[in-house]
Amino acid sequence: MAGVVAAALGVVVVPGVAGAAGVTWPGGSAVSNADASNVFGSDLSGLYLEGSVLWGAQNSGKLWRLVPDGAGKWKPDTTNGWSSGKKLKFPGGSGTPDSEGVTVTGAGASGGVFVASERNGSGSSRLSVLRYDVSGSSTTLTATKEWNLTSNLPSVSSNGGFEAVTWVPDGSLTAAGFRDESTGAAYNPGGYGAHTGGVFFVGVEDTAMVYGFVLQDSGAFTRVASIDSGMDGVMELQWEPQASRLWVVCDDNCDGEHRTMKVDGFGAFATTAVYKRPSGMPNYNNEGYAVSGSAECVGGTKPVYWADDSNDSGHALRKGTLSC
Repeated sequence: MAGVVAAALGVVVVPGVAGAAGVTWPGGSAVSNADASNVFGSDLSGLYLEGSVLWGAQNSGKLWRLVPDGAGKWKPDTTNGWSSGKKLKFPGGSGTPDSEGVTVTGAGASGGVFVASERNGSGSSRLSVLRYDVSGSSTTLTATKEWNLTSNLPSVSSNGGFEAVTWVPDGSLTAAGFRDESTGAAYNPGGYGAHTGGVFFVGVEDTAMVYGFVLQDSGAFTRVASIDSGMDGVMELQWEPQASRLWVVCDDNCDGEHRTMKVDGFGAFATTAVYKRPSGMPNYNNEGYAVSGSAECVGGTKPVYWADDSNDSGHALRKGTLSC
């Protein structure tokens, strides 16, 4: 988009799009540390908030389950083997996924915790979404399913692939009139058989593209969306059900730019706003972003969290606010 969206009855201005720097953050300007000192070290990347649990993906092939510490911050869960995070493996127990993003789907046989990985260790590009059963007490998690999407996507550098993943329920997409690029028609979840009940959107660092995939239980997959973010890179994606919008986040290479997208009148995701980072937050290397649900809305705002990949000043998690 070039700052405006042509409409049948006029022109709709998209906040911040014409001015690349964006507009003021839609919440409080203050940001505070949300973890104790030097708990995680570097490389904490993707975040996902599931009720009272904050999931964190770390690039070294590790998944964290974080819980409130009672003082307004987050700490590692000390139960069921989560104290130091859990090591991640590909199906069969091999390799080390370069875990960059995490999301959680609904309940049921197709549900679970899903991680986006861009390669095996420091090897060549392997753009995968992996499903994990996190119910046990083992300190190692072996993926129950892998969808290797590499062959369906443009070639990227080994360390420039998937940085983000989020899941959008089918009902939200059909209600918005989402169009399936593979058919050119309205998205029809029933045409894909058994799947997670939603579409996974993944973000690619090198190209700043966002892609939507239906991941079937059989292991098959179909690309249903290709979205140019308009940014210099995509480091995080978050679906915010309360506002029916997709957050697209860049790191310090974009001065902490955040964009929101919604399904437009043509059935495609389009930018609705471009925001600066909160003025009270330095230009950290934020690769993770999580948005609280509507139940956390107090006084017109709700908490949001960022993961700082560089662990600046010994802290990897920070907390801010967002207008409800």
